[in-house]
Amino acid sequence: MDLGIAGKRALVCASSKGLGRGCAEALAEAGVNLVMNARGAEVLEAVAADIAGKYGVEVTAVAADVTTEEGRAKVLAAAGDVDILVTNAGGPPPGTWTDWARDDFIAALDANMLTPIALMQALVPHMQKQGWGRVVNITSQSVKAPIPVLGLSNSARAGLTGFVAGTARQVAGSGVTINNLQPGIHATDRATSLDAGVANAQGITADEAQKQREATIPAQRYGTAEEFGATCAFMCSQYAGFMVGQNILLDGGAVNSTM
Repeated sequence: MDLGIAGKRALVCASSKGLGRGCAEALAEAGVNLVMNARGAEVLEAVAADIAGKYGVEVTAVAADVTTEEGRAKVLAAAGDVDILVTNAGGPPPGTWTDWARDDFIAALDANMLTPIALMQALVPHMQKQGWGRVVNITSQSVKAPIPVLGLSNSARAGLTGFVAGTARQVAGSGVTINNLQPGIHATDRATSLDAGVANAQGITADEAQKQREATIPAQRYGTAEEFGATCAFMCSQYAGFMVGQNILLDGGAVNSTM
């Protein structure tokens, strides 16, 4: 399917690996030129070169911590005016509600709520002016169904979801859509880390921890970065102009919900 976005320009955050890379690859395959961001320069530049060579698109790599004001300024300066924004940041550490102090919540809010908002505030006005734009925020299934050990993520990402719900409806008339993509467990470094924590707590192997978690997913497996990226690319396509302020759950059926 021709997604109708060849030649457009996208900023994809945290895109050197995992779900962010999956989104970057899928957009590049659709002919979108990329500004890719991550904290580690070496891996980022290697992935950017690989994507540019594979898909024949322009790729600019910007190594910076986008959750800081300095890093965000660097990324925005390199990005300029883009047509597509994909926000993404690693989730805060797991724990229980008694573990976290104010600073822990502030850090989670900065990474998973305030940074995406700042990027939207910087980039959406141009999209409105040109009459077309797409924003996809990678959030989490925890917004739909809170995960007890991920209270920091539950809180910050729910706040972002509330912001998007109102803002998306204010900008839709100018041809700009803002939506959220909610991953369940996918085969990424984050899943490996969570499985390692379970394995350590229960005295089992990481493979056993993965199989244990897969048994709770109706699809009986973890998702892949490739299928996640394909969903993101569709949400950025010419066909998604009537999708406004939605939360698209991609979790293999793990969240047991009618709506």
